[in-house]
Amino acid sequence: MLKEYFGDKEFYKRVAWIALPVALQQLLSSAMGIVDSIMVSWIDGVTAVGTASQIENICITLAFGGVTGIGIFAAQFYGAKEYDNMKRTFGLSLLYCGIIGVVFYLAVTFFGREICLFYIEDEAVVSSALEYLAITRYAYLPMCLAFCFSYQYRCVHKTTVPLILGVVGMMTNVVLNYLLIFGKFGCPELGVAGAAIGTLVAQCVSLFLYVVYTLKKKMVFAGSPKVMFDLPVSFVKPIVIRSYPLVLNEFFFSFGASMYIKAYGLLGKLATDSYYVGNQINNIFFSACNGLVSATGVVLGASLGENDKEKAIRQSKYFIGMAGVLSIALSLIIIWSAKGLVSLFGLQNPVVHDSAVMIVRICGIRIMLRLFNATVFSSLRAGGDSKFLVFLDSGIMWAIGIPLAYFIILGLHIRSIVWVYFLVQAENIVRLVIGLRRFSSYKWVNNLTTEVK
Repeated sequence: MLKEYFGDKEFYKRVAWIALPVALQQLLSSAMGIVDSIMVSWIDGVTAVGTASQIENICITLAFGGVTGIGIFAAQFYGAKEYDNMKRTFGLSLLYCGIIGVVFYLAVTFFGREICLFYIEDEAVVSSALEYLAITRYAYLPMCLAFCFSYQYRCVHKTTVPLILGVVGMMTNVVLNYLLIFGKFGCPELGVAGAAIGTLVAQCVSLFLYVVYTLKKKMVFAGSPKVMFDLPVSFVKPIVIRSYPLVLNEFFFSFGASMYIKAYGLLGKLATDSYYVGNQINNIFFSACNGLVSATGVVLGASLGENDKEKAIRQSKYFIGMAGVLSIALSLIIIWSAKGLVSLFGLQNPVVHDSAVMIVRICGIRIMLRLFNATVFSSLRAGGDSKFLVFLDSGIMWAIGIPLAYFIILGLHIRSIVWVYFLVQAENIVRLVIGLRRFSSYKWVNNLTTEVK
């Protein structure tokens, strides 16, 4: 029985070739994020930058929803060797992300203060957050466009390219942050504004490198504007039908994540400091999830594009087996390393320090659930089972997770961020049970290339 969940050596080699660069890129990104947070914590700006970053998170999440929805077809077109259609999916991704980047720039420009007050009503925090947003709003467009390139490289199984180019961008961010936050080597001491400038420049550098490399190497997904933006209704309509539920899902999920932040904000600044530090550390370990999730979507998408459904089903079981082994290993590492990682932030308040440690340790439980759920999500997404995915992801969040969080805080009057964070994990248990039932039905196994004309 268990043998069907473990593949052969060639399968794992292929997965490693795709997943490890993605995981390493995400790991480095999370590590750089921690370095940024440590720098910001030294000027007491953790909550301010964390609050401002919620807008960026929603922006990139919506970009993710559209790009991965379109990417379902890109991965299958690549498997079917329909390269002209793949170029069109890239053009459609660029158009979509361009619109998202501009919309969020305008939202921050005209409603930045109102958005910050939604998360927290501390005037000092809001003032610092607005200082940060005044600069980073210009980074939204290049950030979204760079994500288009990154995802297309995943679809063609060249994940080392986003890794290398991503490292350059991240190093640019960290170096500039150090120079401009603290005014080192003759640079002005700008504090929170310095962190924002570092983010903006890094995003622009990343996009520039993607464009230059893609054009120089004449990548299969990139063509002339005439080809990429030749988007007749017959081509766009089936992609939109499959993709729009994913965009809606990411919108409701990202907004739901904001509702969690708002709930934690009811517990005060010390609670949000603990959460932001703990969550930043948790992101390191979730990078492993992202690598496996990316490989799941790409590998299954290619098999479905080849119209080999039996192969896709067989491979999907292998990915579930990998999720089981990896979740146990990560959980043990998280619990063991929590205290040491939190100590890097030099938190002066012992309550904040201890709460952050416990939040990281709770992540040891959460990551087991999340890794299985994310693997199931990626399988459903690869086959275009997007409507059920909406219910499974954001639907359960809004039906169970968010009401539970507010009931715990406002109804039960529990004021500990640790207990609140622990109890809301019930949401992921419900999601896991329902998700595995859908996965086992194999209703998600579909060849989508036949839908596009």
